[in-house]
Amino acid sequence: MKAAMSSFDLRAVAREMNAFAGAYVKKAYMPHYEQIVLRINPKERDQFDLVLVRGARIYTSNRDRPMPMTPPPFAMVLRKHLKNARMTGVRQLGFDRVLCFDFDTKFGKYHLYVEVFRDGNIILTDEEGVIIQPLTHASYAGRTLKKGVVYIPPPAAMDPHNISEEELSEMFKSSDRDLVSTLGGKVNLGGTHANAVCSLAGFEANIDTQSVDVGRIHDALQSLLTELAETRVGYLLLKADEETSASELEEKAKGYSPNGDRDRFYEKYATEATPTLLPNHAEAPKAMFSSLCQAVNAWKGAHDAMALARREAEKLDIAAPGRGHSTDVERLERRKAQQEKALEGFSAKIEKQQMLGHTIQNNWTHIESLLSQVSTAVDEKGWSQVKKDAKQVDWIVSLNAAERTFVTVLPDEEGQPNGPQATLSLDQTVHQNAQRHFEAARKQKDKTSGAVQALEDTVLHLQRAVKKEAKQQASGKLNKVKRSKRLWFESHKWSMLTGGHLLVGGRDAKGNDSIVKKHLSGADMYLHADLHGAPSCSLRATQGFAVDQHKPAHIPDDVPAFRLVDKLGDERITSEKLEEAATLALCWSRAWAGGGAHGTVYSVKPAQVSKTAQTGEYVGKGSFIVRGQRQWFKDLDVQIGIGIVAINGVPLLMGGMPETIRSICQRFAILRPGLTKKEQLANRIYKNTGLMTDDVLPVLPGAAEIIEDYGIFSPVKTNNSEEE
Repeated sequence: MKAAMSSFDLRAVAREMNAFAGAYVKKAYMPHYEQIVLRINPKERDQFDLVLVRGARIYTSNRDRPMPMTPPPFAMVLRKHLKNARMTGVRQLGFDRVLCFDFDTKFGKYHLYVEVFRDGNIILTDEEGVIIQPLTHASYAGRTLKKGVVYIPPPAAMDPHNISEEELSEMFKSSDRDLVSTLGGKVNLGGTHANAVCSLAGFEANIDTQSVDVGRIHDALQSLLTELAETRVGYLLLKADEETSASELEEKAKGYSPNGDRDRFYEKYATEATPTLLPNHAEAPKAMFSSLCQAVNAWKGAHDAMALARREAEKLDIAAPGRGHSTDVERLERRKAQQEKALEGFSAKIEKQQMLGHTIQNNWTHIESLLSQVSTAVDEKGWSQVKKDAKQVDWIVSLNAAERTFVTVLPDEEGQPNGPQATLSLDQTVHQNAQRHFEAARKQKDKTSGAVQALEDTVLHLQRAVKKEAKQQASGKLNKVKRSKRLWFESHKWSMLTGGHLLVGGRDAKGNDSIVKKHLSGADMYLHADLHGAPSCSLRATQGFAVDQHKPAHIPDDVPAFRLVDKLGDERITSEKLEEAATLALCWSRAWAGGGAHGTVYSVKPAQVSKTAQTGEYVGKGSFIVRGQRQWFKDLDVQIGIGIVAINGVPLLMGGMPETIRSICQRFAILRPGLTKKEQLANRIYKNTGLMTDDVLPVLPGAAEIIEDYGIFSPVKTNNSEEE
């Protein structure tokens, strides 16, 4: 699978992006350390995102992608300098894997260099080329990327557009490598396109450069570059499997539109995005798109749109979606498979080394003569001349002057140079060269004995883990997730309402201040129970939870999985949603501890909530002044539901409206004020579900009575037990 864009791909992307010259940068985001997103607003067209994935790809996308509430420092730098900047053009530096985006800003002409090689980098420079800020500080031979120094691009490689037939001929004459290596390295084509040129010209890839028709090679190269310049489409190459044939894949790939099923289809079957079709692509199933950017978006867009969720998961020390959280059984199964594969490789290495040693011994006279001839030639002519002469010798593959060794082809059964290859040292006798291979086989055997013991230990641990997991699943307990940091809303009272909206409330005076200052704005609603000391609550209009389309493997089937998103599809706060939020705000207040069956809550808009008091008055910590008309909710029932959900791959106990909890969760309970202390309830939940009491206690509103219970306080009921 192709890991990063080639120079050919970036040339096509630059041409496609130049069609948007004159568009304005609306905002910059950084959902993940590996990804920068520039929101572009072109004239008379819909806005789109320019996605820059460091060291991998550049493309445009119009997907919905959650963004962090607080932008990282590099995103803030881009916002400061590029907000409302006009993109004047996109250019490729020579034929290297570097694109430069040019902008007209209020500070002057700025440039954003995107390096798509090694680990990648993104560098913002001013009109003089001085670096304002790089995404990553780095130092290489001859250049340094850090704030305040002049940006120096990587050393320019050859641009194949400018090479003439005469220059190509001179290059071939002086090359000591085969044809494909010369084209890939010296002509700057890379391995894939170098092989394509060889195929178009009708030459074997590993042929000597001295024996090719330079004209045919030059014509093949120019035809490839001409096709790249003229192409206006993009292709996704697909790989068939045992279940789906090539024709079925091409049929399923027609009519692309971003959605969950189609995204998973391309994620499973796509292997490469390309602007042109090469000879080795002829037999592969493929899907055609109107541009290369659209092809890349179809393939990688869904993965990149989940960047924020991956970042949050990494903060919690949970593996990113796609790798998933590993249980002990999964981890040991992977280790067992790796150890078994390694043992197979060890056996093959032992057999190969022993075979080479025996072959050298069986051809003693031939090897001794070859060592003598090469040694004499090196002494008389030197290594450079011998390397050139060796190209005409069938027995010699390559020479290494630094180590005084050469790779030879050993004789086959008929004495011809068709046997295996072996490395011979000029400073060793035939016996010593053979013995070196026997010694390598012996050392490999020693490693193998240790690997066998390690495999036996892994099998034993795996058997124990399987038994433990089966017992745990039978008891209904969840796998523990180790994490170093909690999700931000866990420091508050929180819940999910109808439509996925997030409701958060303060646990104390400090929490109340935090809710109003950080999590109350725009179309949100403020709620407060009509009781002294009740929490300040914020019903978020846009932020909430969406069903996780890529449910982590460690989450059981009976636990629904969600992910935290910054944009909900339906952001309207209706009166029904407000009444749900008001009921929870009442349950989180003293009304629960007072045992009252009903209570009153009011709601207002964020602009009505202020910390500014009248002259001579004082507003204490966690308190606010509410001005203007209020919407009241009276005679609310004090009941709450608790259920098990997974948020961003973390199993959590969530409180909420009884009706909402019943509709979402399979394992839930309904509570009302009672006499059983919440510490006792939390302990029962821990013993039955495995959820830690530190995570459970903040969810319980206080001493309670259990009205309904489905797998929270006692094992999940089966059909048989219900009938009984």
